[in-house]
Amino acid sequence: MAAIAVASLGASAPVIAQASPPAAAAQLPVAPVPLAPAPAPPPAPKLSDSQAKLLRQMLDGASAHGLTGDTSAASVHAAALDASDGALVTAALDHARALHVGRLASADYLPAWGLRPPAYDPWPGFLAAVRSDRLASWIASLPPPYAGYDALRRGLTAYRKIEADGGWNVIPDGPDIGPGASGARVLALRKRLSVEDGDESGKSETFDKALGERVRRAQKRYGLEPTGVAARQTLAALNVPAGQRVRQIMANMERWRWLPADLPADRIQVNIAAAVLTVFKGDAPVTSMRAVTGRPGDETPMLQSSIHSIVINPPWNVPQSIAKKELLPKGAAYLRRAGFKTIPLDGGGVRLQQKPGEGNSLGRIKFDFDNPYGVYLHDTSSRGTFERYARMVSHGCVRLERPVDLAELVLKGDEKWEGNAVQTAIDAGTTVRARLPQPISVYLLYWTAFASAGGQVSFRADPYGWDEMLASRIAAGARRAPLVTASTAG
Repeated sequence: MAAIAVASLGASAPVIAQASPPAAAAQLPVAPVPLAPAPAPPPAPKLSDSQAKLLRQMLDGASAHGLTGDTSAASVHAAALDASDGALVTAALDHARALHVGRLASADYLPAWGLRPPAYDPWPGFLAAVRSDRLASWIASLPPPYAGYDALRRGLTAYRKIEADGGWNVIPDGPDIGPGASGARVLALRKRLSVEDGDESGKSETFDKALGERVRRAQKRYGLEPTGVAARQTLAALNVPAGQRVRQIMANMERWRWLPADLPADRIQVNIAAAVLTVFKGDAPVTSMRAVTGRPGDETPMLQSSIHSIVINPPWNVPQSIAKKELLPKGAAYLRRAGFKTIPLDGGGVRLQQKPGEGNSLGRIKFDFDNPYGVYLHDTSSRGTFERYARMVSHGCVRLERPVDLAELVLKGDEKWEGNAVQTAIDAGTTVRARLPQPISVYLLYWTAFASAGGQVSFRADPYGWDEMLASRIAAGARRAPLVTASTAG
């Protein structure tokens, strides 16, 4: 429930608030210290013709991984480059780093982008691969080893082809398109759906049952309520240009590169953009539930941690930002009715704490995990929010649709919490902390594009503006240190 320090520059471009820089320190005279010369780069290894060919093929495949904006990289023949040319090796190392851990410099990450790939130096692995003639295996090990990444890669190919073929038609503004509608806008809707839904065909200008089913399928792909009627939100999603969808896929492929090489087989994942929690056991999803995540301005951060304990009937220690902006102005009478008490602070001022119980904003269960943002998973007293399809309304924490189910699942193996023990403890009303028999990893991730094994891509809105921000920072980094492809390495 803790608020995250964020701000917005408008609905289309939310950004994380940056801390003010410290005041300039007093300038003291310091004797200049001679700088040691930078170490010379290691000499490029001698490549065989087959190894040079493998590197050129790798570089020419950069576009397929979303590392270049072109639909294909120019093909380069063996004669165009000397096999021992250092430019080819430099290009290969740049590509390996970008493909394995992404293209952002440390300073380019927003504070709320708490998932950071470890430092990666491709040189030792590359040199060993060349010397042992296992270059193909080294190249294959570079991309994120996840089915989700591979599915997006296939989706990128499909949407780039759509873009190259001219994209899709724009459905003109007008009233909702549903049963009983007819005319040119119905036909435009049919044509638009046919681009992503291969089952749609025909030239009828009448909205029939089959068209309604196809609208529902599209709405599910875009995370909208599947009403079967193409209303304002549905039409807005369908009218997003194909090129923007390509960039969205590329941004999400980049985030896959921030994940560790081996995700724990047992874990909890939250898709912040879709507001959905999924539990994995043995690397397979076993249950999922709706969630509520942070609204723009109070963004839920991307992070990795481990849930170590659960608090049943938790009090809520209100963050000062929420207390000052939202609660204290309501007055003492409201605070008493809502179960808040004021606790004096050393040095003056007060903090608020809401007692456990039915109306507590954390509900009856809180899942604790260490993180620098002060966020956690928790129950809520506002259950109606889960009925909405747009569920980004929290202060940054993640509210859960079925917290008791999740508590029972992660406490499994502790005899004390077998059967209905969790619900019994809730009903008792006493605050209890239950440590998990085995901590479970938790990942808060921001997926606005994800694909099925067949490459069908589902999209979500980019409520925080992080897709565009990521793309712009990658572009700025490329201008500072352009990624070299095979077509430029010579």
